[in-house]
Amino acid sequence: MPFIAAADAPTFSLHGATFTGLAAPGRGARETAAWIVTLGAHTPGAPHRLSREEIFIGLEGRALARVGEVTHEIGVGCALIVPADTEFQIANPDAAPFRAVAVLPVGGRATLAGGEPFTPPWAV
Repeated sequence: MPFIAAADAPTFSLHGATFTGLAAPGRGARETAAWIVTLGAHTPGAPHRLSREEIFIGLEGRALARVGEVTHEIGVGCALIVPADTEFQIANPDAAPFRAVAVLPVGGRATLAGGEPFTPPWAV
């Protein structure tokens, strides 16, 4: 059974967010990738979409998530389920950081507005 200690988890940064890679194929997972995403104070969030459903579970702080045309507030203990192929963005309007666990099936690809699809490096 693979184990990823917090000190050994790789960290990535993109568009004002930090991603701490936990479970992923390169770290022993076969079906599901999971990471912690941290949005610093007043981070606007980048519009994007994923080829697979993604789930966010709030751990700390507050964020506003626009999924399609609907905006949701994510707080501690809240879960946001983003359908595949739906544009969304998660922004932190506050001075305190927002942290969440994110879960994505292995093989999911992201597309930033106007960009080419890619596999997020924290999910590899």
